[in-house]
Amino acid sequence: MSVRIFAMTHKRFDVPNDPMYIPLHVGHAGAKEDFGYQGDDTGDNISAQNCYYAELSGIYWVWKNFHGADYVGVCHYRRFLTSEEGYVFSEAEYERLLREYDIITTRQLELPGSYHHGFSAHHGSRALDETGAVIRERQPQYYEAFLRLVHGNKTYFGNIMAASKALFDEYAAWLFDILFALQERIDLSFADDYHRRVFGFISEFLLYVWVTVRGLRAYECRVAIIGEKTETREIKERMADFFRERDARGAKAYFAECLKVRPDVLMEASDITGECKLCLQAVSTANLELDAYGHCFLERINDYDAVIRFFRGINDAALCIVKGGADGQYADWLRQNRVSGIALRAAVRIHAPDDETLQRAYQDAERIALPDAGNFEGAADK
Repeated sequence: MSVRIFAMTHKRFDVPNDPMYIPLHVGHAGAKEDFGYQGDDTGDNISAQNCYYAELSGIYWVWKNFHGADYVGVCHYRRFLTSEEGYVFSEAEYERLLREYDIITTRQLELPGSYHHGFSAHHGSRALDETGAVIRERQPQYYEAFLRLVHGNKTYFGNIMAASKALFDEYAAWLFDILFALQERIDLSFADDYHRRVFGFISEFLLYVWVTVRGLRAYECRVAIIGEKTETREIKERMADFFRERDARGAKAYFAECLKVRPDVLMEASDITGECKLCLQAVSTANLELDAYGHCFLERINDYDAVIRFFRGINDAALCIVKGGADGQYADWLRQNRVSGIALRAAVRIHAPDDETLQRAYQDAERIALPDAGNFEGAADK
């Protein structure tokens, strides 16, 4: 019994020190740099279409070109299936689990609303609805389950899995039969690289449909996110420059451009420390203060780490206010750190779950006498 797990990547990374893990450079056909990894552009491949298929171009390559192990799997350069204790699985652990289960994959995500609603909010409904139409025509035995599950609130994520090579190949044949037909029916002219990966997104849910209908014994486990995305690190470094230069307007324009190109940078899988969200909050607050007061907190606090600590403190206070507290616990801290009314109200707005709570929290914030335009001395310590 042999296992090989392919770590899909488009950049250099620290490969686990275990020969079971094989880095596979997806989109290698159009890559600007070669990292010395196996590319997905040899043999029968769809590497040139990686912009639409994301890690699926790697899954296609493994299906068509790799026949050197009894069991195969897929992970990402930053995401690995792990034990409950957080340890990345060894080959012996994969072998043990795959004797008992048909497939190993991620825990199901439980969404706040239906999968259809969430996908439509981020990507529009056309591609997902057309997926259902393709399944009805080409894989009718899966259609009833697709309809039921797409209006439910669960899914797998990441296209991360391990199974016997035979079962992996069955899944790939089923999946690409649907996606290649779908490709002929939808408009592929997307506004940015993120939304262009449409088939990669849809396939995460299709794995859930396939496993459910097949009645497979699935071992659903944790996923460890290792390291930080290069794009996320670059944004934080650039924001540190803007903060140091006290350039709130420039930071706002820069962040807006980043979100156009990579709207996923604020998602938990990308922003694992939450600092990108805090940077956006800081930039928005600074510009609101400039508009209202003519100066902003950056005139007093412009070191990156200090800005992050400042807004974590504001958010702690805001969350306490939203929950109905904070009078004694945070009032002194807010005044001592000269947190503006604008800054606190913006933070309260982030944490309030509904309008009624928001209005009550606003009143509580005013009651603890935060400074406003009249007494916020933003430039006093210049």
